[in-house]
Amino acid sequence: MLNFEKLKAWQDAIRFSRSIYSVTRTIPDDEKYGLTSQLRRASVSISANIAEGNGRRSKADYLRFVEIAYGSLMETVSHLAIAVGENYLAEHDHARLYRQAEELARMLSGLRSSLKG
Repeated sequence: MLNFEKLKAWQDAIRFSRSIYSVTRTIPDDEKYGLTSQLRRASVSISANIAEGNGRRSKADYLRFVEIAYGSLMETVSHLAIAVGENYLAEHDHARLYRQAEELARMLSGLRSSLKG
């Protein structure tokens, strides 16, 4: 197992992306290259940036990638707000994903703090 795979933040980011993929299957086909694609790409970017940052040699580089991961999480949350507003996403799914995002945000903030310290 590689180092980044041991991180709870990375594991939860993978679970979050899988949840995003699951709920986006119900978004209308005309959003395939719009909202669906944006949600999926932003969510995948979270775990990818955690992994890439973990592979960097310096804490400063790692920190930069964790901050990018955090930004991708915020982008995903913003897209979810649009999806629920357009009735592409059920309220209960939005609430579940939002809770996952909040927990992931806390983990990324903790990781960011540990890298700064």
